[in-house]
Amino acid sequence: MPAVPVQFISSRDNPLLKDLRRLAQDTAAYRRQGQLWAEGDHLCRAALLRGWHPHTAVFSESFWPLAPAEWTQCATKNIVIPDALFAGISGLVSPAAMGFIIDLPADVGVQAQAPTVILDRVQDAGNVGAILRSAAAFGFTQVIALKGTAALWSPKVLRAGMGAHFGLTLLDGADPGVLEALDVPLLVTSSHAGLALHQLLRQAGLPMPCAWVFGHEGQGVGGPLAGRAQLQVRIAQPGGEESLNVAGAAAICLHASATAALA
Repeated sequence: MPAVPVQFISSRDNPLLKDLRRLAQDTAAYRRQGQLWAEGDHLCRAALLRGWHPHTAVFSESFWPLAPAEWTQCATKNIVIPDALFAGISGLVSPAAMGFIIDLPADVGVQAQAPTVILDRVQDAGNVGAILRSAAAFGFTQVIALKGTAALWSPKVLRAGMGAHFGLTLLDGADPGVLEALDVPLLVTSSHAGLALHQLLRQAGLPMPCAWVFGHEGQGVGGPLAGRAQLQVRIAQPGGEESLNVAGAAAICLHASATAALA
């Protein structure tokens, strides 16, 4: 196997490092640059396991002599930078020693019959990343993030997703009109209205494939979208809380769908 070219960079003003710094720290830079920054062993390994190949692998100077071949041979180019520069780029409290620059996937459009999660103005990056993890875990292969939702490939959402991104088809910043292409039932959650999830499972079951819609942390699913849903579902809360965190509610609903399909 031919050696992958290596470039040593020591200047913080190097144009490539400026681009990398934006990718790592700017929420919207991935849209402008068409690339994402995956930092650390876990995210990079998850990308490779799903068949994603990095454009560039970046290593801290101290880690470079120790880097295993699986990291140093997987990209088209390797870059090595001083530890202090890597720390200045990193978005982590404890910076990792390596990362990948990966080209964003091409937009494949809506998959009409895929098990789907729709995010309606879910704004917290941690919530969005956690929902992506639940979607991947429970067999929902497509996530449609409507405009107003936290950017799916932003650094914080990518870190919160813990590698789930690389196993999903993602539509980012979508117009609600794209939902017309879906050919599966829409299910929405509510804190007070609709059928109780546990009763629905006992009586009629859940349609699968389907599209679960999860809405804004404070306002819930918007009225027009809720009005299009075939089912409105609430989660019983015998402990008496007013509502659940949207990521917690999503995990419960998606797990219910997955287990109902296995029954």
